[in-house]
Amino acid sequence: MICAVNGVAAGAGCNLALACDIVIAGRSASFIEVFSRIGLIPDAGGTYFLPRLAGSARAIAMALLAEPISAEQAVGYGLIWECVNDSDLLLEARELAHRFAAGPTRAYALIKRALQASSSNTLEQQLALEATLQREAGGSADFQEGVKAFLEKRPAKFTGR
Repeated sequence: MICAVNGVAAGAGCNLALACDIVIAGRSASFIEVFSRIGLIPDAGGTYFLPRLAGSARAIAMALLAEPISAEQAVGYGLIWECVNDSDLLLEARELAHRFAAGPTRAYALIKRALQASSSNTLEQQLALEATLQREAGGSADFQEGVKAFLEKRPAKFTGR
């Protein structure tokens, strides 16, 4: 999931952005966990995603202080992928979407599955999962096409199979 933030991502809007795979923000964008200002706690997954992305100290400060952070700060905190000029935001997001749509979508799903499991797995469990998922990816038509395209020095034409 790609998220393009072009303004203030506040409260649940901030947390929905943090739940996305890749977040791009315009330079004028900001992110704020505004809940404590009205006597609430972060919701919409905020207490799950925020500390995993930003770390405990930043998550606590963002949630308790309810102060906006800039898009540049969000990059530095590890909350988002990149900050771009406001005028380039939609173009950058569309280019990413086209890139993913033309890519090895099955492999993308397996990558996400492995990365999501890593926080609760031991190293041994994670290595076993990687072996299982790599076998699955290695048996795909997309892998065969990727190798063929590499050897033929041409762009791959993936089908998601």
